Amino acid sequence: MRVGVLTGGGDCPGLNAVIRAIVRKGVQEYGHAFTGFRDGWRGPLEDDTVRLDIPAVRGILPRGGTILGSSRTNPLTAPDGVRRIKDTLAKRDVEALITIGGEDTLGVAARLSGEYGIPCVGVPKTIDNDLSATDYTFGFDTAVGIATEAIDRLHTTAESHMRVLVVEVMGRHAGWIALHSGLAGGANVILIPEQRFDVEQVCSWVSSRFRASYAPIVVVAEGAVPRDGDMVLKDETLDSFGHVRLSGVGEWLAKEIEKRTGKEARTTVLGHVQRGGTPSAFDRWLATRFGLHAIDAVQDGDFGTMVALRGTDIVRVPIGEATARLKTVDPRLYAEAGVFFG
Repeated sequence: MRVGVLTGGGDCPGLNAVIRAIVRKGVQEYGHAFTGFRDGWRGPLEDDTVRLDIPAVRGILPRGGTILGSSRTNPLTAPDGVRRIKDTLAKRDVEALITIGGEDTLGVAARLSGEYGIPCVGVPKTIDNDLSATDYTFGFDTAVGIATEAIDRLHTTAESHMRVLVVEVMGRHAGWIALHSGLAGGANVILIPEQRFDVEQVCSWVSSRFRASYAPIVVVAEGAVPRDGDMVLKDETLDSFGHVRLSGVGEWLAKEIEKRTGKEARTTVLGHVQRGGTPSAFDRWLATRFGLHAIDAVQDGDFGTMVALRGTDIVRVPIGEATARLKTVDPRLYAEAGVFFG
């Protein structure tokens, strides 16, 4: 069998580990051949391929990013998108497609498999950890580690100057990165999209920290929204899936804190630093296991499924189950962190 592989959406640490595991097991145990499609769904749309065999995946386990490239291309909105993908797969003799991505990439895979008969197997990837049906997605652990290290470093400069430091982290509409890194990094305020925040309450926590002769660290997820206002955006342009580019709440919040408390406040936006660099050991382990089980699903002909982590087991679930809704932070988990605010 010839199997296609693509990586879509934002890059993240661990993508190369998945590709490596798919190819190694697929070639060595099943005798399959592989075609890599470049830049997510753009590859099969435009018949843009790359060599994908065992020599091509040597040495890529610790590398961040993806050797296949990625993009936010949506083939369902492209002219004759489905037909063009089918034509490319037929031309390349590709009998199955492993799609590695997040909500949008896998949402396309679910429709192509369910509505158009294109045999797809999904692998969940996102630093946001917001895909339902899996306990964790690879990339998340690395992003949390990077954000936590940044918060650790910011504590010393905040206390040297006795100023407020606001740290804006990624996560889109889920607060997993903010909650995990904020708690691990000893932040004094953590703001997540799942709970609208009161600016006056934030300022009260900040002032309480100063009264204790410490400088506060405020961690805010890029999708967090003030109680009396709308989402703060720097750029309201939409990508091909209809998403806005989130960012700006950190800078806005720092100005509000400074205005209301009279204390100097600065913002650090971690941005794409969280997506880059070498994956953590956990993400390499998880991504490798996902890859091994994804090629097993192809071998079994179990299409329309996604591999997922449940406890320590890798299971298969319908792709549609994973993309039907976002996995957001449980209010009880957020409440646990509240004891450290202020």
